[in-house]
Amino acid sequence: MQPTAQPQAAPAGRAAMGPAYLIWMGVGLFGSLALFASLILGLRVTGNLPPPAFSNSLCADEKLGFMREHPVPTPNVLVIGSSVAWRHFDGQTVAERAPGVRPLNGAFCGLHANQSVFVANWLLDRETTVEQVLMIVDPLDFAGCSTVATAVFDRRDADAYVYGQGSAWLPYMRYFSPGSLLRNARTVKAQRAGQVEFDPLVFNRYGDGPLDTQNSRELLYGQPEPLDPTCFAALDSLAQRLKREGRPLTVVATPLHPQWKAEHESRGLLLAEFDSRLRQTLAHSGAQFWNADTDHRISETAFVDAIHLRWSAAQALSVDIAARLAPASQMAVVQRQ
Repeated sequence: MQPTAQPQAAPAGRAAMGPAYLIWMGVGLFGSLALFASLILGLRVTGNLPPPAFSNSLCADEKLGFMREHPVPTPNVLVIGSSVAWRHFDGQTVAERAPGVRPLNGAFCGLHANQSVFVANWLLDRETTVEQVLMIVDPLDFAGCSTVATAVFDRRDADAYVYGQGSAWLPYMRYFSPGSLLRNARTVKAQRAGQVEFDPLVFNRYGDGPLDTQNSRELLYGQPEPLDPTCFAALDSLAQRLKREGRPLTVVATPLHPQWKAEHESRGLLLAEFDSRLRQTLAHSGAQFWNADTDHRISETAFVDAIHLRWSAAQALSVDIAARLAPASQMAVVQRQ
């Protein structure tokens, strides 16, 4: 008869390693969380804490943070677009010129047209008092839409952060990126104080971003890329939505620096195409279009670079924009129809 095999005991080293391994894992996890919390709190105390990286774009994420902390009560005009919409619209001027108008500047920097439409749809779903939409654009917004992701951020996370008043700390864990966090921490305090002349992160009560400087810089923007049909399709989708909902849409093509046009658009072919395609796209919905690049009188001294206006020029442009918005009384009638 074969002797019965006896079960072998686990090696003493392995048995002892089990509990110790779990303990050290817990210590490491707790230590990492403590280090993370210390970093976030330390940056907050010194005023160097960037916003959570929902979009991984400092100026866009800062706009979400501003909207969380400074909501505009019952806005009835929504402004959308890229940096030209953020910096070329003065809500105070428009509110004074068009009584009853309560603007919310929902523009984010660096967006392509399809991304601006994504943001517009998000805000229209959340800001239910909005009765009309203003989109300020330039030709650069309507290039490359098919090559970028339409969603600028996760809508559910942005909802919880901006409108749900969810935790201000959990997004730092979910979107933690040490490199960008530390890089942005070096500049965000000065940007918020308006000390970075051409890249301030300063907002007024309406969410506008004044570029308040008397100086100019290089034109910066080179040869424009070809216009992308995907961009115009996105604009058409927004225009059709607003038409169904009875909310007027106004699109304004912002003024461009004459020198930039002379260097890169001397024949005017792309700008003529841009004007034509905007008009054709908006004709399907009856939206209003104003080409301020051709119709708004402005000098070279109004520009900070090829496409951005200094604040005094943006205020003058806003006077003309106010005249083209639907009066508050008309908006109310449209909404009831």
